[in-house]
Amino acid sequence: MTEPGRVQRGNLARTTLQLAALFGLVLTAVWILRPFLLAGVWAAMIAIATFPVLLRAQRLLLGRRALAVAALTLALLLVLVVPLYLGVSAIVENVDEIGSFSRSLSTWNIPQPPEWLDGIPLVGAKAADEWRDLAAEGPEALAARVTPYTRDLARVFVDEVGNVGALLLNFLLTVIFCAIFWANGETAADAGERFARRLAGEQGQKAARLAAQAVRAVALGVVLTAVLQTFLVGLGLSVVGVPFAAIFTALSFILAVAQIGPAPILIGAIIWVYSTHGSVWGTGFLLWALLCMTIDNFVRPVLIKRGADLPLLLIFGGVIGGLVAFGVVGLFIGPVVLAVGYMLLQDWLDEAEVGA
Repeated sequence: MTEPGRVQRGNLARTTLQLAALFGLVLTAVWILRPFLLAGVWAAMIAIATFPVLLRAQRLLLGRRALAVAALTLALLLVLVVPLYLGVSAIVENVDEIGSFSRSLSTWNIPQPPEWLDGIPLVGAKAADEWRDLAAEGPEALAARVTPYTRDLARVFVDEVGNVGALLLNFLLTVIFCAIFWANGETAADAGERFARRLAGEQGQKAARLAAQAVRAVALGVVLTAVLQTFLVGLGLSVVGVPFAAIFTALSFILAVAQIGPAPILIGAIIWVYSTHGSVWGTGFLLWALLCMTIDNFVRPVLIKRGADLPLLLIFGGVIGGLVAFGVVGLFIGPVVLAVGYMLLQDWLDEAEVGA
């Protein structure tokens, strides 16, 4: 009787040590790769979302994968690194000018709101009252209220960005990883499916494919909608001559990706256009701003449905919840987790119906 007991205790000790060693190995590997994890996650999301584009480019380039990878890598560099560098550099170089611009509000008189604003249902009367309160405060009170926030906001942004070179290095790592994933896309996808199948069988393989669909849906629905909104906002701000239009355009992209929308920027721009260009230009820009603020409600659902056949509420909830929980990268993590959980719940319910 004692010998089987010793064997069981020996097996338990050996299994415990093996699990501890495996956990330590995984933890050490993650710690070593920690500086590259964020860039790797972003690269994986971008590569999954844009792999159909790569295949189209490969067909156009006579089936040469290397040329297609080079073309998409160059495009990604132009899209990510160049605008980021220009935007951050503009903010860093114009911190003092932003502060002086806020001080110039001491001579800026806010006009009274247009009469038709009170006639807008639900929000018109309240918006007009707030507008009148700002106009009644006078330029000195307005400048005293705005000046600390504008200067502090610019300096906080510069402090958060930190070293522009380090930020650019992180983006360059993302581009390099994207090129590697594009060049070996089928191999990486096969390895991911094999791992998921080994982990959870056919359900794991299905979950891996659904996760890729969710990533594409978010990339299409959220990112492309934010790009479209930002383009329209930047075009409007440039036409009416709003100061620091490039900085406000970059901020509108961040707000659009965060599902807040460019409304905070456009409301201030509307007031500025009315006070400097008159009612005609102000009304025209107001209509353009309303288009910019509402177009995402029509474009996003269409693009998400094209990316994945998943409930829109599920994707949208994953985007918002993931953004709150994990930051910007949570835009992709949240929908993936909810989509996989939704698929597992459906399979579980289907199995129960079949069993019954």
